[in-house]
Amino acid sequence: MPVDLPREIALKILYDVNEKKAYSNIAINKYLEEYDLKGIDRAFITDMVYGTIKWKLAIDWVIEQFSSVKMKKISPWILNVLRLGAYQLLYTHKIPESAACNESVKLAGRYGHFASTGFVNAVLRSIAKNKGRIEYPDRDGDFSLYLSVKYSHPRWMVEEWIQQFGKEFTESLLISNNEVPDFTVRVNTLKISKAGLMESLKASGMEVEDGRYVPEAVVIKNPGSVSRLDEFKKGYFQVQDESSMLAAKVLDPKPGQLVMDVCSAPGGKATHMAELMKNQGIVVARDIHEHKVRLIKDSASRLGLNIIKTDVFDAAVVDERYVGKADRVLVDAPCSGLGIIRRKPDIKWARGAEDKKEILALQARILDASSRYVKPGGALVYSTCTIDGEENEEMVRKFVEANEGFQLDDISSSLPDSLPGQDIHNGYVQLFPNVHKTDGFFIAKIVKRG
Repeated sequence: MPVDLPREIALKILYDVNEKKAYSNIAINKYLEEYDLKGIDRAFITDMVYGTIKWKLAIDWVIEQFSSVKMKKISPWILNVLRLGAYQLLYTHKIPESAACNESVKLAGRYGHFASTGFVNAVLRSIAKNKGRIEYPDRDGDFSLYLSVKYSHPRWMVEEWIQQFGKEFTESLLISNNEVPDFTVRVNTLKISKAGLMESLKASGMEVEDGRYVPEAVVIKNPGSVSRLDEFKKGYFQVQDESSMLAAKVLDPKPGQLVMDVCSAPGGKATHMAELMKNQGIVVARDIHEHKVRLIKDSASRLGLNIIKTDVFDAAVVDERYVGKADRVLVDAPCSGLGIIRRKPDIKWARGAEDKKEILALQARILDASSRYVKPGGALVYSTCTIDGEENEEMVRKFVEANEGFQLDDISSSLPDSLPGQDIHNGYVQLFPNVHKTDGFFIAKIVKRG
């Protein structure tokens, strides 16, 4: 019997992500480009993949209760078939149970042996029949395990956050991490007004509304494939979360200045800074990988920005040509990425508690090298897309203590009054998805004394 193509594509992507360690967003784009699919099928595949990855730990917990075979002995293809089917049964509301089970059985027949179909059918039918009687960890008996399974996050991560933020905040954070984030774009004010963009997007069938914090921000409620829109092709907007937009706002680059963006790819912040500079001056945008530098070039070209100078360069190495010459430096440092789990749920499973030492060392090297470029009276913004205190406040505090010529600068005037943040007068702000409804993001402004 023929299998359902969108479900088969979703299965292939899940296999690549879970077994081959592919990045979910890259794998999805690869397969969606390979097949000519309707918008509804593309949306279905995306939801199936992200949903199954997001809830993987909780799904595996349930499968174990109803499987007669140990998880380690289930073939990877069949395990991913089960995960995909269980996601439809447990976390979607519009898919009939019969469709979820029957289509999974068909996939098992194609990607397993004859006995696989009966096994998959038995497990999924049992889950469907007993959804209301699934046993989860006791909330009062083992709170961290309960949170880990209930909200599908690694236990080490949950325990670390409980220690850092407390139980109530951590549960709120876990809930937010499983929500679908806003799809936000930044209007290119050099080509079109915000009102003009919103009207044009509405005419193209988009539902739009104002962003929360940044004047250039527009939220698209039904994005679909925005790269196919004429407004995108004409360079009227750039896809970017508001938290990321705030980094350029805090750096506050001016027309005619020399600005360096040392970890720039894919170029959202570099292009934003060029727009704030009215396309006057120089933005040196760098990345260590050639293919990522091409992304910056492509965005700059599409947006009509000609002041962005791209380089393939290692941010941890000092470039003597720019020492003491930059008015502004942006260090959007490599990090654990724990603030963007809503967008890239596979981060939960790719990271480990042991990764932090290497990340912290790299961040310190990049921050030290990049600080050499700041001229007297200039400014550096250090940002990350994580919520980890050691990578954020602690990293900045150690740098300032070790470098007498630098100090944290009050950033309250660069941020909107509607943005909660208790430390903005101390020079930094930490954003959280459960508090600010943005990505988890850290921004600190450090100035070099004149």
